[in-house]
Amino acid sequence: MSDSNEDLAAENRALRARMAWMLEQAERNHDIMMRHQAFDLEIVGATSFPELIGSIFSTLPVISELDSVTLSLVDEGDDIRTVMERLGVDFAAFPDLLFAAGIGQLDLGGEPKPLLGAYDARRDARRFPHAAPPLQSVAIVPLLRNRRVIGTLNLGSRDPTRFTPSLGTDFVEHMASIIAICLENVISNEMLKYIGLTDSLTGVYNRRYLDRRLLEEIARARRQRYDLSFMYIDIDHFKRINDTLGHQGGDEVLREVAGRIKRELRLSDALARFGGEEFVVLLIDADLDSAAFVAERIRAGISAAMIDLDGGVKVSVTGSIGVACLESTDETGATGVAADVVARELIAHADEALYQAKAGGRNRVIRYSGQ
Repeated sequence: MSDSNEDLAAENRALRARMAWMLEQAERNHDIMMRHQAFDLEIVGATSFPELIGSIFSTLPVISELDSVTLSLVDEGDDIRTVMERLGVDFAAFPDLLFAAGIGQLDLGGEPKPLLGAYDARRDARRFPHAAPPLQSVAIVPLLRNRRVIGTLNLGSRDPTRFTPSLGTDFVEHMASIIAICLENVISNEMLKYIGLTDSLTGVYNRRYLDRRLLEEIARARRQRYDLSFMYIDIDHFKRINDTLGHQGGDEVLREVAGRIKRELRLSDALARFGGEEFVVLLIDADLDSAAFVAERIRAGISAAMIDLDGGVKVSVTGSIGVACLESTDETGATGVAADVVARELIAHADEALYQAKAGGRNRVIRYSGQ
């Protein structure tokens, strides 16, 4: 074979190898594109904050072959975190979800553009607090909504060539855009849900929330075999307060009493305003003795100090409390009795005990005895 033929054969082999490599890359890129399309559909379909965050942290590192993915969300005044906690979000399950008190804490510099390059411990350690082993390159991508920065998507790799300043950013910007839209939508929906379950005057839960929560807790108490207690609280002579101080004064009293009740409760307990001057408390895994003890603390807390109102006015307030308990051995807790029936009976028992407390002179705690 002549040299020219050998050269031609070598050129053909190189061309075939090049074509095979290009085909392999095309197939790989297609596979990556399909996985990211599936990821987009997954997060767009998320209906709750935990579902969305969980999808981002569980799926994105896998499909993008990343060693660390974190999210930094701007949360001025801790509004997002507070609402999500009150809706039952367990942030301990999302250690890579970070919060910034303001945009300045994101360290994006001037114009919010993606920052790609080598990992800098002084700059990036707080963005990747749990990354191990050490990262070599990172991409910090702003999450933008209507030109407003709501956070950053932080991507980390142990490959020093994965993210470089010369790398195009169209793909990561598109991904961040989808995530930003989903985050804003889900957070807005969760906020609306929270508003719909909260009493606007006092900031505690409303009856709609408590009724739903009570059914959930009855079902859980049945499965796990623990006691569930319920208390009905009524501010004594509240009509007299309203008549004397006006509705604005009455509203101030309601807000202060709600705060005093809440201070005596655990995070697992639920406080709601049932309307007017009535509050209710659901105590998880608490027998009648424990609930009565908490109720006595609440009663003492309500009356312990006068309430300061606008204009220098002070008012003394007391409360009457009825307490009832659904014991784990109670036959009404048997699975054969509908949870809504059990819930109505528990509320009625606490209401009956409250009636006895008010009839007995007010400013006292009465337990429902069932006799």
